[in-house]
Amino acid sequence: MTDQAQALEGRVDSVVFRNEENGYTVLRLALEGREEPVTVVGCMPGVSPGEVLSVTGEWGHHAAYGAQFKAGTVERRLPTGAAAILEYLSSGAVKGVGAATAQKLVREFGEETLEVLENHPDRLARLPGLSPKRARDISQNFRAQMGMRRLLDFLRGYGLPAELALPLYRRYGDEALEELRANPYLLTDEELGVSFQTADALAVALGIDAGDPQRLEAALLFELRHNAGNGHTFLPGDKLLAATARLLSLEEPEPLERALDELCRRRKTARQTVAGRECVYLSELLEAERYVALRLEEMARPELRPPARFDQVLARIQAEQGITYAPQQVEAVELAARRQVMLLTGGPGTGKTTSLRGVLALFAHMGLDTALAAPTGRAAKRLGETCGQEAYTIHRLLETHFDPKTGRPYFTHDQRDPLKQDAVIVDETSMVDVPLMAALLAGLKSDCRLVLVGDPNQLPSVGPGALLADLVKSGTIPAVSLVQIFRQAAQSAIIRSAHEIHHGVLPQLRNQGGDFFFLTRLKSREAARTVVELVGERLPGRMGVPADQIQVLTPTRKGPMGTFELNRLLQETLNPPAPDKPQRPWGEIVFRLGDRVMQVKNNYDAMWLDPVRGESGLGVFNGDIGRIAQVERDGSALTVDFDGRQVLYPADALGELELAYAVTVHKSQGSEYPAVVFACLDVPPMLLTRSVLYTAVTRARSLLVTVGDKRVFGRMVENDRPQRRYSALRARLAGEAEEG
Repeated sequence: MTDQAQALEGRVDSVVFRNEENGYTVLRLALEGREEPVTVVGCMPGVSPGEVLSVTGEWGHHAAYGAQFKAGTVERRLPTGAAAILEYLSSGAVKGVGAATAQKLVREFGEETLEVLENHPDRLARLPGLSPKRARDISQNFRAQMGMRRLLDFLRGYGLPAELALPLYRRYGDEALEELRANPYLLTDEELGVSFQTADALAVALGIDAGDPQRLEAALLFELRHNAGNGHTFLPGDKLLAATARLLSLEEPEPLERALDELCRRRKTARQTVAGRECVYLSELLEAERYVALRLEEMARPELRPPARFDQVLARIQAEQGITYAPQQVEAVELAARRQVMLLTGGPGTGKTTSLRGVLALFAHMGLDTALAAPTGRAAKRLGETCGQEAYTIHRLLETHFDPKTGRPYFTHDQRDPLKQDAVIVDETSMVDVPLMAALLAGLKSDCRLVLVGDPNQLPSVGPGALLADLVKSGTIPAVSLVQIFRQAAQSAIIRSAHEIHHGVLPQLRNQGGDFFFLTRLKSREAARTVVELVGERLPGRMGVPADQIQVLTPTRKGPMGTFELNRLLQETLNPPAPDKPQRPWGEIVFRLGDRVMQVKNNYDAMWLDPVRGESGLGVFNGDIGRIAQVERDGSALTVDFDGRQVLYPADALGELELAYAVTVHKSQGSEYPAVVFACLDVPPMLLTRSVLYTAVTRARSLLVTVGDKRVFGRMVENDRPQRRYSALRARLAGEAEEG
């Protein structure tokens, strides 16, 4: 809260808007000595007319609705006195109690009414017209409200955000407060997203000892989850213990070893020896990695019979497509005919798309029902356009749902209810992590064919594992690696440069025309201005490339050439404020009608609607890019259009969005843009890698302009030391894991 924080106290006059998913509420608060109620906005789940609120926050001004008070902390007090209790209950605050029942209750119990509602359902049942079952239901509903109220009071008392209350309550129900008191470290679960340090401070305040086994176990789990978020499926045992000891400032590892033994006993974690080294996994990641290895080994084993007169079939496919396949492309189509699973890899311009079309045509000739899939919405859309049939995200293909009790997704299609398709082709496989691949494999029929397409030289997935690279290195999955650059593709400086970068050769950066230009700028602010000029004026004006077809990429989020600052500058130029453009501030970001935005975390429970097709579904995923199509005038919500699928974001869900005029190279994986402006200056040392540069360059389809320092570009070309990921999939496929 800022130095300008103020406090208000009053009675809730009315609730204007409430989002039941996250508790965001707009209400009118009647203040003593003031004729008109004031508008208060914030996270206030369950607040009802008649309650007395003490709110701390600050005044703001909404463009359409005027002054409103933005609540930071909220203290709720139940109404006292028969008249206030009657008003409260008559508002519908308690499920099952309407105005008539409220009058009956208050007439019978007076100022004791709320006490009776919570603790004496037997007394309620004595009232005429209230059956024992209805009395129990009303009492249970009121107790649930009291549980939420006490949970909110507890969070407020320890300086924790009220937004935690609803996910805690969804997961633990009436026991949420007791569960939190017993184990404050449950706040570090992925859905809740509280740092270990914050949860640890709460634990200390609640009297949990520094050496308490619960604390040690929570720290070990936190380290494993944190590193899974950095791409590791496991940690070596010695590294896990050392990192956790640093986190807890422990000098001796023995207590942690005992805590790890207990976690393994309860199957929260698992130890396994891989290639002679002890590895510690979260149990679900070990299960996923094992399953991927086992299933792919099974699929790679059989040799299938190709269609009769295969040569004639292949000739017919080439004639229909008006093309003669190169030898490696013939090899790819033939391999798809003979094997249940295969890899098809290659860089830009090597004919992956032509080969993929050939495989799809072969499967059609064989009468196979084939599904096309990709990890992201944009990659799926591009795949569908390339192949001439609808493509799905993997999540959508498997029909993803969200379990609020576990905080995890689950899929309709699995081993019990597999997909009906006879074959699945997955593009951009480098982006697929191990858990998602395990889910996909579980959703395939036992005889379903699988073709995995990708470029192993791109950055690995955001999630745990290095799936495509491990599969290629294992040598156990039938594969065709396309290496020939076709003559037409070789005329592109983008494609030539990408292959030179892959081989550690610095491309020509002399700006001799074509589709790849390098503009030298050695000062950050000058470089940032150039990026904005390119997108706002020069490329649209001189080269006819519309601004909405240009994507700015940068390796980093921070600094003058990071996404945050570039987005601010690009928004000012491309979508400046205007009277007809409603906007919604969120922290340091302003979301404005027409802005390009990106979803930055998986939300399996978000509902989307496609009004053109009349379709709806659940799920919007990390990396999806859309445009703000509507901003509610009261600032309570905005709507984002993701290529026709519209998603409503209530105000407290805006943390899932970022402006996307500029995005990091990592976030651009799986996407291809007509034009890319790449910011190549002020790159942090850990991102000065060949794989980052290669991925950035290969995102551009028709035009690439790099702005920055040629020396930085050169250092990225030279640095072929990829960030190490702890993954044992290759070793499992090679038989180097001690299963047991």
